[in-house]
Amino acid sequence: MTGFVDCDVHNAVPDLAALFPFLADRWVDYCVESGVDGFDPAFYPAGMPLSARPEARRGDGLPGSDPDTVRAHVLDGPGAGHAVLNCLYAVQALHNADWSTALAGALNDWQAATWLAADPRFRASVVVSPHDPRAAAEEVDRRAGTPGFVQVLLLASTQVPLGQRAHWPIYAAAEAAGMAVAIHPGVAGANALSPVGWSSHYIEDYAGAALTLQSQLTSLVSEGVFAAHQGLRVVLLESGVTWLPSLMWRFDKNWKALRREVPWVDRPPSQLIREHVLLTVAPFDGPSDPAPEWIDRFLTQIGSAEMLLHASDYPHWHHGDGQGTLLGHLSPAERAQVLHGNAARLYGLPEEAASCAPTG
Repeated sequence: MTGFVDCDVHNAVPDLAALFPFLADRWVDYCVESGVDGFDPAFYPAGMPLSARPEARRGDGLPGSDPDTVRAHVLDGPGAGHAVLNCLYAVQALHNADWSTALAGALNDWQAATWLAADPRFRASVVVSPHDPRAAAEEVDRRAGTPGFVQVLLLASTQVPLGQRAHWPIYAAAEAAGMAVAIHPGVAGANALSPVGWSSHYIEDYAGAALTLQSQLTSLVSEGVFAAHQGLRVVLLESGVTWLPSLMWRFDKNWKALRREVPWVDRPPSQLIREHVLLTVAPFDGPSDPAPEWIDRFLTQIGSAEMLLHASDYPHWHHGDGQGTLLGHLSPAERAQVLHGNAARLYGLPEEAASCAPTG
């Protein structure tokens, strides 16, 4: 029996020099001569409590940068059978497409050598630069033959919506490789984290992250990505889940009046979303102590528990166990789906049922 699958774990690059063995000399020189000391994501400030749980801050180095520590905190301790790594080293924010692409490739080489080789229970997302979608597709093709890479990671705050056709080579490559595409809050261009511009406070960025994910989801459906790539699966990470029923209702309502504008959307958007989209349930954005009927209503509105994936969001810290409360209200079959079955089908993992529930 395997354990549950943790679908959102953030491994961190300890320092820029860790990537130098995987970069061409030209780019190593460029980094050194430019005085760049790293690309740690500014959208997770190191000193903010929610950026890392206390146990992840112990010891030397950045939280999430040591495979042995992550193994102990995510796999061996709680008992996860597999963990999907989503590295947020912010190479996508660079405006130099060649540099961004080179760093993304080096980052994937580093993940393979440092993380996937460290434990067979780790899986990883292919980091790509959105500034050169054809080069990004080539990187996906390159990684399709590397054991352990199971999805492609995109960041939500892009210069143009992800549904637009410039990005389609990435989706074609992911579909051909049998990989999902994951979208995580973060900056991949000159845009603010907010859909309406630059905010004044960090709390605005963090609380509004789901709004950007909603915008990208409506773009993917409306632009016809799922019509063109019918085998594609998209995972929305760290964006909550309870906003989805109201978005699907409004999307369906407006589609009925405007469907001639998007003839490739040949059935209600909610149906396409249910067929192609999954969401991680950490952080869980529902009531702290939901009544059973609330959970039943939510699952009825989204369609089923087959859309939900378990995640710890390690090392981020959300100060609560709303996800555990959700799991506690599910039937045994639904709980097994969320903890293991949905991820096993999505990522090609062993199909055995989850043998244990997460402990933290």
